[in-house]
Amino acid sequence: MNSIREPTSKFIKIRCPKCKNEQIMFGKTSTGVKCLVCEKPLAESTGGKAKVKARILEVLE
Repeated sequence: MNSIREPTSKFIKIRCPKCKNEQIMFGKTSTGVKCLVCEKPLAESTGGKAKVKARILEVLE
């Protein structure tokens, strides 16, 4: 019997250290993530889990 695997990555809520904007990103992003307000780089792609350069506020289920 085949079982459905749970996803290994989650969405995370982060806060920009520069302007304090909060936004949601995918934990395994394939592109860099910039703040939607001030465009400060918040995360960079590593081929797996993203390297987050902002404060992680919450991991969303």
